[in-house]
Amino acid sequence: MNNDLDKETMRGILEDFAKNWLAHDGLWFQAVEKQYGIDKAIELDTEAWAKFTVIEARRIMKRHNIPENSGLEGLKKALGFRLYAFLNVQEIRNETENSFEFMMVDCRVQSARKRKGLDLFPCKSVGIVEYEGFAKTIDPRIKTKCIQCPPDAEAGNDFYCGWIFSI
Repeated sequence: MNNDLDKETMRGILEDFAKNWLAHDGLWFQAVEKQYGIDKAIELDTEAWAKFTVIEARRIMKRHNIPENSGLEGLKKALGFRLYAFLNVQEIRNETENSFEFMMVDCRVQSARKRKGLDLFPCKSVGIVEYEGFAKTIDPRIKTKCIQCPPDAEAGNDFYCGWIFSI
């Protein structure tokens, strides 16, 4: 790889990598769904995410010097380096000493489905495994609670999914 690339080019490459990863994830899911049905696809997706989220968290911790058991501060930092962070609009809200809310304000997958007139992808069961696993890898004391995630009704909220992380 060319080490003389400027910052803007590197950022573009990272965004392309994230888009390619997400496209592959979606195509894999659709192939499994077509062959075995939505329930089996979600079951296998959940199994894959249970492992991937730990790998992703550990690599982020190593790359960005986030120590184990680094609490909510470590988690907030790590969330900003996930592949999704390059594609989605996410916000941290309602911070207290012992908790914060993490909102996926714009989700590339859900926005695309909405544009195409499709139902939102029912990702809550996978999201619970994904976010709990990610947070517990950063610090096993962290508790994760879902505020809302599809297939939950949007109820006029300004986010696709929302999570509360607390210690």
